Amino acid sequence: MLLPYLRRNLLLTGTKYGCGGGGCGACTVMVSSIHPVTKKIHHYSANACLLPICSLQGAAVTTVEGIGSTTTRLHPVQERIAKAHGSQCGFCTPGMVMSMYSLLRNHPEPTMEQIHEALGGNLCRCTGYRPIMDGCVTFCNMCTGLFKEESFVPLDPSQELIFPPSLLLLDNENKTNLKFQGERITWFSPASLQELLQLKVTYPKAPLVVGNTVVGPEMKFRGVFHPVIIFPGRIADLHLVTKDDTGLTVGAACSLTTLQATLNEAVSTLSKDKSILFRALLQQLSTLGGAQIRNTASLGGNIISRSTTSDLNPVLAAGGCTLNLASKDGTRQVPLDDSFFSAPANSFLKAEEILVSIHIPYSMKGDHLSALRQAQRRENALPIVTAGMKVQFEEGTDIVKDIHIFYGGVGASTVCAKATRKALIGKHWNEDMLGEACRLILDEVSLPPSAPGGMVEYKRTLTISFFFKFYLEILQQLDQLNVPEDQPLQDPVGRPLVHRSGIKQATGEAVYTDDMPCVAGELFVRFVTSFRAHAKIVSIDYSEALALPGVADVITADDVPGTNECTHDDGSAFLLARDKVFCVGQIICAVLADTPEQAKKAAAKVKIVYEDLEPVILTIEEAMNHNSFYKPQRQLEVGNLDEAFQTADQVHEGEVHISGQEHFYMETQSIRVVPKGEDGEVDVYLATQDPTTTQGLVAAVLNVPSNRVVCHVKRVGGAFGGKATKTGYLAAITAVAAKKTKRAVRCVLERGDDMLITGGRHPYLGKYKVGFMNDGRVTAVDVSYYNNAGSTSDDSVLVVEVGLMNMDNAYKIPNLRCKGTACKTNLPSNTAFRGFGYPQAAFVTETWMSEIAIKTGLPPEKVREINLHRGIGQTHLKQEIDARTLIMCWNECMEKSSYYNRRLAIEEFNKQNYWKKKGLAIIPMKFPIGSIVKFFGQAAALVHIYLDGSVLISHGGVEMGQGVHTKIMQIASRELGIPISEVHVCETSTDSVPNTLTSGGSLGTDVNGMAVKSACQTLIKRLEPIKEANPKGSWKDWVNEAFLQSISLSATGYFRGFGREVNWEKGEGDPAHYFVFGVACSEVEIDCLTGDHKNLRTDIVMDIGCSINPAVDIGQIEGAFVQGLGLFTIEELKFSPQGVLYSRGPAQYKIPAVCDVPEQFYVSLLANVPNPHAIYSSKGVGEPALFLGSSIYFAIKDALTYARKERGLSELFTLNSPATPEKIRMACGDKFTNMIPRDEPGTYVPWAINV
Repeated sequence: MLLPYLRRNLLLTGTKYGCGGGGCGACTVMVSSIHPVTKKIHHYSANACLLPICSLQGAAVTTVEGIGSTTTRLHPVQERIAKAHGSQCGFCTPGMVMSMYSLLRNHPEPTMEQIHEALGGNLCRCTGYRPIMDGCVTFCNMCTGLFKEESFVPLDPSQELIFPPSLLLLDNENKTNLKFQGERITWFSPASLQELLQLKVTYPKAPLVVGNTVVGPEMKFRGVFHPVIIFPGRIADLHLVTKDDTGLTVGAACSLTTLQATLNEAVSTLSKDKSILFRALLQQLSTLGGAQIRNTASLGGNIISRSTTSDLNPVLAAGGCTLNLASKDGTRQVPLDDSFFSAPANSFLKAEEILVSIHIPYSMKGDHLSALRQAQRRENALPIVTAGMKVQFEEGTDIVKDIHIFYGGVGASTVCAKATRKALIGKHWNEDMLGEACRLILDEVSLPPSAPGGMVEYKRTLTISFFFKFYLEILQQLDQLNVPEDQPLQDPVGRPLVHRSGIKQATGEAVYTDDMPCVAGELFVRFVTSFRAHAKIVSIDYSEALALPGVADVITADDVPGTNECTHDDGSAFLLARDKVFCVGQIICAVLADTPEQAKKAAAKVKIVYEDLEPVILTIEEAMNHNSFYKPQRQLEVGNLDEAFQTADQVHEGEVHISGQEHFYMETQSIRVVPKGEDGEVDVYLATQDPTTTQGLVAAVLNVPSNRVVCHVKRVGGAFGGKATKTGYLAAITAVAAKKTKRAVRCVLERGDDMLITGGRHPYLGKYKVGFMNDGRVTAVDVSYYNNAGSTSDDSVLVVEVGLMNMDNAYKIPNLRCKGTACKTNLPSNTAFRGFGYPQAAFVTETWMSEIAIKTGLPPEKVREINLHRGIGQTHLKQEIDARTLIMCWNECMEKSSYYNRRLAIEEFNKQNYWKKKGLAIIPMKFPIGSIVKFFGQAAALVHIYLDGSVLISHGGVEMGQGVHTKIMQIASRELGIPISEVHVCETSTDSVPNTLTSGGSLGTDVNGMAVKSACQTLIKRLEPIKEANPKGSWKDWVNEAFLQSISLSATGYFRGFGREVNWEKGEGDPAHYFVFGVACSEVEIDCLTGDHKNLRTDIVMDIGCSINPAVDIGQIEGAFVQGLGLFTIEELKFSPQGVLYSRGPAQYKIPAVCDVPEQFYVSLLANVPNPHAIYSSKGVGEPALFLGSSIYFAIKDALTYARKERGLSELFTLNSPATPEKIRMACGDKFTNMIPRDEPGTYVPWAINV
C-alpha cells in the first residue's frame, strides 16, 4: 500500500495512519493522472491506506509535505486552516489540508457545497469541524471574527505544482501489459481489453481491482488472500462514457466521481421525465462514502461485489439497467435484476467473463422512481437499509402497470420483492394497496432474529416505512399530474492566538510518535489477544510464528524481569495473561518482527488452546445477578428522604441506560522504547496523558529505579482519557521487548486492535425514584448508578465517585440518596473518558427532569428553571456554590436562542406534519474543576532563559490538542514581558519535570500555568535590580548582564494544588475548586418513518471566566459538544453474546462528521465574569461542554413526544442513549411498527447484546 511506503520508505510522515480502511481521511493524498480516454490530467483526493502502489504506474502523488512547509512557503490551505484555529491535536489536519487542496486544484473558487463534499470523508475528533470549515470557506470569500482574512497568502493557481513531464512522455509510449511480482502476490496491469480477457482465461479466479475499496479491506481485515490480482484501470474501453437515444453507457472502471459528474451533466440538459433515474442515483451518490472513496471506487466494482449494503444496486436494478459483459468467447447483455443478485456466488458471471460497462437508461414518461436509505450517520456511512423502487401506471389511471422493489441491507445481497411485485400489478394506488403491500413485503423480505448486524425489528420496519414513503411521494406526484482596550499589544493573554503547532500540523511537519524515523535494528510489536471472554489457557504454541522470516522473538509473562501486575483500587491485573483470560482482547503475548506486516502475520500463527470457564458476565444486569462488583461501593445521602417522599405531590420511578463510547482518537496508541545500553536506561517516546505513571510502571516491569526511565511526550494526536492508564500498560510490555532483544521496539496499534484492547467510556444504568410537587419542584431523589467496568477496575470506582459527586447537575436537590457501583464483567476494561462519569450521571438526572415535566403537564424548561441552583448555596456534598453565573447563562441562552418564539413555530410545524416532527430542548450544566484527593492538582515547571533572550519552558502538562502549550507560552510572555515569539515549549519529559500528574480534568492550564507563573516571577525578581539600573535596556541586555553578574537564569516553579478532598464516611467534602457553567439549546427535526434526524440549530452560552485564548477555548467547547452529540445520538458499540467487539473501525463505528454539526451553531462566552480561583481569572474548558451535546438527544425526545401524543401513545417512554435512527423510529410507534413480526426474547440468540 502507498501509506506504509510513504511513511517508512520515503519518510514522508505527514500522511497519517488513522484506520487503515479508508474511513477517516487521515491518510489523504492527491493523485494526479492522465485519463485513459480524454487524456486530460485529473487531480483527485485518495486514501493512501487503500492505494496499491502498483496501481499508480504513470500517476503523480502529492503529499502534504509537497505543497508547502514552514521552511519554504505555506500553501494558502495550510495557512488558513491553521490560522482559523482548525488544528487542535493536529493529527487529522494533513488529511483535511490535502482534501481541500485537491478540491482547489480542480475548483479554485469552490462553492460551500463543494467544500462540504470534499471534507465529507475526513474525520476530526477535536474541533467540532466549525473552525476547519471557517478556514476553508475563506476561499469562497467568507470569514469569521476570530482571525484576520487580510493577512492570508492569496491563492494563485499558476503557482501550483505541474504534472511531471516525464509521466506525460511515459503515457505517450506504447502501452504494454505490466506485471509486478511480490513475495506472495502477482499483480497484472493490462493495457488493452484483449489482454485483460486473456488474463481472465489464464487466471479465472483473480479479482479485478480498480479502487481497492472492496478487495483491499477484505484482504486486510477478513484475511481473504488472492495470489493474483488484475488491475484494469489503464484500459480505455473500461473508461468510455457514451450516450445514445436510450440512455448512458458508463465504463465499468469509471469512478463513482466520474459517474456523478456524468449524471449531473446529463440532468442539466435532459427533461425531468427522462432524468428521474439519474437524479435518484445522484441522491445516493451524495452520501456514498467520502470524496476519497468516490474518487477511486469503480462503478463496476460496486455492482460486481453484490454487497448487501450497496447504495447503488437497488436503484440501478429498479431503474432497469443492463450489464454489458465480455469474454474471449464474445459479448452478451444481461439485465441487472433479481437473477443477478440471487444467483450463488460467482455463478452468474462465467469465470473468464468481465463487466465492460453498464447501460443506464433514460426514464420513460410515466416512470416514478425513488431511492431511499437510512444509516447510522447521514453521510459517509454504510446504510442500515437501502432501497430502490419504481412504479408505472396504466395511462391516465392510478392502476399499477408494473412495479419493481429492491432492498439492500436485509439479505446476503440486494433483495427483490418479486411476489409483492406480482401481487400489486393491476391494483389501484390507494390505502388498500398500501396495506396489502406492507403485509406482502414483510412476508417476502424476511429476516431471522439472529441476522448479522442486528436491529432486526428496525430493519423490518424500514422495509415497509420505505415503501410508505414511496407511496406518499408517488401519491403527491399523481396529484400534481392532477479583549480590553488598554491592554498592551505585546501581552498575548486573552487574544485568539493560533495554536502554537497549528502551522506545523497543517504542513505535516509536526512530529508524532510514529513519525520518528526508525533506528537500525528497530523491531515492531504485534499483540496476540484472547478471543475468549473467560477461559483457562491450556497451551500456547509459538513454533509456527517463530519460524516465519523476519520474526525476532515472542514476549510472554515469563520474560518480564520485574512485576507483571498493575495495581488497581480493587486488586491487580496482569499485563500479560498467564493462566487465565478474563475478556476478549486481553493481551497474552507479543510478537516481534522486522516489519509490521511480518509481526501481524506471525501473530496470527500463534496457536492457543482454551478451556472455557463460567460464568461469563457481560452486561450490567448479569453482574447484578451474580453480585459481581468492584469495591468500594459508594453512597451519599442528605436530608430526610422518607419524609420528603411522603409529602411529595407525586412520586415517579424509572430507569435509563446509556451506552459506552469509543475514544476514537485519530492517532492510535503509539510507543517507541529505545534501550540506551547501560545501567538499564531506556528512553520511552509515546503518546500518553500520564508520562510519570508510565515511567513508574515501566521501571517496575523492568525492575529498575524510575531514574533509569525517561518518558518523552512531544504531542498527542487526541486522547480524551484513553491515553491515561492504557498507554502505560502497552509501554511496559514494549519495554520488556526492548530489554529482552536489546533493540528499539515500536508499538503502533492498528485501529481495530486499539478499539478491542483499550476500552472506552463506561456504559451506565440509572435506576431512580423521584418525589416532586405539582409545580415541578423536586423534593426527593433516590437513585442508583451501575457502570460496566470490565475485567479490571482501572479508574472505574473513581468514575463512579465523580458521577455521584456531580449527579445533581445544575439543580438544588434538598433530599437525596445516591448509590454508585462499578460492575465487574468479562469485557475489556473501560477507563477514563472526557467528562469522567459526569455525563452519564447528569444524563440520568436530565432524564427524570424531562419526565417530571410530562407528569406535571409543565413545559420542560419551566421544570428545569425552577430547580436550578441560584445565588450562593450548597451542593449535596455540603460544598458552597456560587451559581449566579449559571442563571446568567440560562437567561442569556433563552434570549439568544429565541426559545419561546421557536417553541411556538415548532408546535405549528408539528400540527401540519404527521411524518416529520421538530423538537427543542434547553439543558444546563454545572461542571466541577478540582480534585477528590489533596495531592491531585500539584504541578511543577522549569523555565530557562538563554543569553540570546529566548526562553525554554518545561512543564508537566501534555499537549493533546487542548492548547495547553499555547496558553503556557501566553502566560510566560505576559509574566516576563517579552514577545511570545521568544518563548518555546519543547516537550513533556520526566527528566525535566518529575512526578507530574495526569493531564486531564480540564486542569492543565490551571495548575501548570500557575507553576510557570511562579517560575517566571522568580526570574523577574532576580532581574529587577538590573532593570532598575538600566531601565532603557532591552530584554537581551538585561539577560546578558544577569549572566555577567552570575545570576541564575533558570528557575523552577511549583503549585501545591487545591488541597481538596471528599470524606466518603461523612458524605461531604469540597472537591470542586470552582464550577464551569453552561447552557445549550438545540433544535432537531426527525423523520418518523426512518428515524433519521437533522440537527438544525444549537445555541451555547458558557461561563469560562476570562478566557486566556478565546479561539482555543471556543474550539474546545465546540469539539466537546460534537463529541457529546456523538455519545448521545450516533456512537454505538456492538458486542456479540460471546463478548466480541463487532465495531472495530470507522466502517462499523460512526463518530460525528461534518454533516452532523448543527446547521446553525452559535457559541457565546459570558462577558465580565472573572473567576477568582484560577490563573488570570480563567476557567478550565476542555471537558464541560461535552454534556451539552445531550441537548440534541432531549430535543429528539421532545420531537418524539409530539409524534407519540399524536398517535395516541404515552408521552412517558424510555429512550435509552444513544438516540440512534433505530431507536427513534421504533419509539414513534404507528401502524407499520405494529405490523412487523416480533421475536420472543429467549427464543433466539441475538446478534448483539446491550452491555
